[in-house]
Amino acid sequence: MTYTINRMIPDAGIDDVDARARKALVDHGFGVLTEIDVKATMKKKLEVEMPAYRILGACNPKMAHLAIGIEPRVGAMLPCNVILREVEGGVEVSAIDPVASMQAIENAELAAVAGEVRDLLAKAVVAV
Repeated sequence: MTYTINRMIPDAGIDDVDARARKALVDHGFGVLTEIDVKATMKKKLEVEMPAYRILGACNPKMAHLAIGIEPRVGAMLPCNVILREVEGGVEVSAIDPVASMQAIENAELAAVAGEVRDLLAKAVVAV
């Protein structure tokens, strides 16, 4: 099983894809709670250069509330990360597959919620 939902945006810049990704996430019920500029962090902490790489911590409040109600410690696995990374020819968008990440928790009710979240994230990735 793959653990991410992926899409390549050819001939695009990271800032354009970032704006498109944030809009697609909002349009599908998510907000961005956190942002990590991995490129800037690696430059600052390790003095190394790398292509643009951002991690957006996306959360659908309704689904997160439902999941936490089912399994209170599931918050250790939230939010759903979406990465934007500069690759040859464009930018790749990858979102975590919540079904894959929740396999460590044996709870059928939570698995059903993870499936709903995966469907929403997949739609958002397609919409970028």
